Amino acid sequence: MERIYLDNAATTPIDKEVVAEMVHVMNNYYGNPSSIHAQGREVRTLIEKARKTVAGILNATPAEIFFTSGGTEADNTAIRCGIAAYKIKHAITSKIEHHAVEHTLNMLLKEGVIDKLSFVNIDEKGNVDYNHLEELLKNNERTFVSLMHANNELGTLTDIERVGDICEAYNAIYHCDTVQTMGHYVHDVRKLKAQFIVCAAHKLHGPKGVGFLFVNHSVKISPMILGGAQERNMRGGTENVYGIVGLAKALEIAYAEMEQHQSHIQELKTYLKDKLSKEIADISFNGETDADKSLYTVLNVSFPAMEMADMLLFNLDINGISASGGSACSSGSNIGSHVLNGIGADANRPSVRFSFSKYNTKEELDFVVEKVKQIVDQNVNV
Repeated sequence: MERIYLDNAATTPIDKEVVAEMVHVMNNYYGNPSSIHAQGREVRTLIEKARKTVAGILNATPAEIFFTSGGTEADNTAIRCGIAAYKIKHAITSKIEHHAVEHTLNMLLKEGVIDKLSFVNIDEKGNVDYNHLEELLKNNERTFVSLMHANNELGTLTDIERVGDICEAYNAIYHCDTVQTMGHYVHDVRKLKAQFIVCAAHKLHGPKGVGFLFVNHSVKISPMILGGAQERNMRGGTENVYGIVGLAKALEIAYAEMEQHQSHIQELKTYLKDKLSKEIADISFNGETDADKSLYTVLNVSFPAMEMADMLLFNLDINGISASGGSACSSGSNIGSHVLNGIGADANRPSVRFSFSKYNTKEELDFVVEKVKQIVDQNVNV
């Protein structure tokens, strides 16, 4: 059975051009980039070339780009080190942020590093209440704000330039988790006004285990990982050279092909949404679905209450369809999705997140709709 992969928000298939670039480096360059001999200098050159590529794409300077093991490390570094550097005691986030953000801020509160953690209001679609954000900033001293660009489960987009303007007006430090949107939208850090943004290469057809943290030159932080002078004394540990090269290549490809991929994938998303709405009664969609308000790679579908709702994803899996999802909390033993809980989703309705890439086709989606309809018909009103 040929499988259909619709879980690209979790990770994407690596691009063959990226693989070729990484294999070339693996086969030909083996020196430690911290060594001063010829082999070391060759590898150091590869890293700095990749750094310049990433910086150029983002309209940053190379000195503002620090390579990490991925988005989680980048988020943790931005939050922990940003708060520590400026001795900030108040942070603002939302209840639908990625756990890399939510768990880190809660731990800092528990440890007494911050005294107060505020949650900005969000509506039933996952939209940020910008007026409430301003109120929270107005009523507290200097604050650390962490709000993501696109929610990884819902796809709802936040106007991060507006958030940046608000934060600037109140002298707040702004960290934006851009893991889901890096390589899918243009990010110009000179316009964004965020002190920190992050990337995980595997979300844009790059390798796993590598990412970067952008640190605006206006802020100065200490490293979170100690042990060496790598990354200009900002991250100890020998660099993941092959991963860094792969990341830069993946980002380069993503920007070169962005317009055509946006058009193709948005068409797929709209096609699946319309076809599911036509074929299956009583479905709805979690989060925003309008093209200008929603990440074009994500469609979160809320299905009718059914018998064996927790088996929906399993049934898709055995039919050769890879997707992800969950439900809101329905009991003390089932914590459910914190994102769906955060928007007040119906705990009785199972949800599936279908997330697309440049490799998906309409023919695949026709098969998906056929199988989803069979599963729902067999389990609803039994």
